[in-house]
Amino acid sequence: MKPTLVVLAAGMGSRYGGLKQVDPVGPSGEAILDYSVYDAVRAGFGKVVFIIRRDFEKEFKEKIGAKYEGIVPVDYCYQDINDLPEPWRVPEGRSKPWGTAHATRAARNVVAEPFAVINADDFYGRDAFARLGAFLAGAEAADGKLHFAMVGYRLELTLSENGSVARGICDVTPEGMLRGVTEMTKLVKAGDIAENREVEGAPVKVPLDARVSMNLWGFTPGLFKELEKRFPQWLAVNGAKEKSEWYIPFVVDELVKEGLADCRVLPTESSWFGVTYREDKPFVTAEIGKLVEAGEYPRKLF
Repeated sequence: MKPTLVVLAAGMGSRYGGLKQVDPVGPSGEAILDYSVYDAVRAGFGKVVFIIRRDFEKEFKEKIGAKYEGIVPVDYCYQDINDLPEPWRVPEGRSKPWGTAHATRAARNVVAEPFAVINADDFYGRDAFARLGAFLAGAEAADGKLHFAMVGYRLELTLSENGSVARGICDVTPEGMLRGVTEMTKLVKAGDIAENREVEGAPVKVPLDARVSMNLWGFTPGLFKELEKRFPQWLAVNGAKEKSEWYIPFVVDELVKEGLADCRVLPTESSWFGVTYREDKPFVTAEIGKLVEAGEYPRKLF
C-alpha cells in the first residue's frame, strides 16, 4: 500500500501578508507545495490530501489542485473551527483555528494508510521525502506499538535572515529515536551558534548542527484513534484559552512518553526553505532556481 501525503494548507499566512500557499516561486509559476508533491510522487506516495479552508476552496482548487489531474489522486479535507467532539462548542469570541493536530485530525475519514504530514509553505527537499517514503513503506508492525518518524534538519539550514524563527529542538538517542522536542520561539543565528532570545538579556545557546523538527512527520493511521481520544482531554484544559493551539509535537511527545509509540528521527542534509516573511520569497525563489539549473527539478513540474 502506497503512503499518502497530507498537506496542511489552511494557515492564514498572517505574517506573510497573503495566501502564500499559492504564491509562485518556481520558474514556471510553481508554488512551494508543488515541489513537495513532485518529490512525494517520485518517492512512491500514491495520493495527496490537502487540508484547506472553505473560504479559499475555489481559488486553491483552480490554482493548485487542477495541476495534478492525471498525475496523482487528490482529495480535500477542511479545517473547521467548529469541528469539535461532542459536547464541545467554540467559545464565544474565538476565531483562531485549533492548531496542526486539529488540522491533521480533519483527514481522519479519508486516510487509512501510512501517511506523511507537511506544511504547505515549506520546501523540504528530495532526500527528505525519499527517506520518509522508505520508512512509511514498512511502518506498520505487529508489536502493538505505533511507529512514527520525523525528518530532522540541521538547525543552521532552517534559520531566516529576516527575523527570528520558532523551531522544535530534538533530543535524539544514540539509536536515532526521539526522546522529546523543546520548542524555542525566537531563534536567530549569532556567529557560529544560534541563540534563542525568548528571555531578554538571557539568550539560550543552541548548536547550529542540532536537529530540528520542521513538521515533516510520518504516521500510521492509528494516530487518528489517539487524536480522537486526546482532543477532548486537551480541550478540557485549554479550550477556553483564547489563543491556545493543539500541535502535532504535543501529541507525539505524549505517546512516546507513555510508551504507546516511538518516533525515529530521519536525518537529512537537505536544505529547508520557508516563506515565513514576505522578505524570504526572493531567497527561496533563487534557491529553487539553483536546484533547477543543477538538474534536480525540471523547469516545469507539471
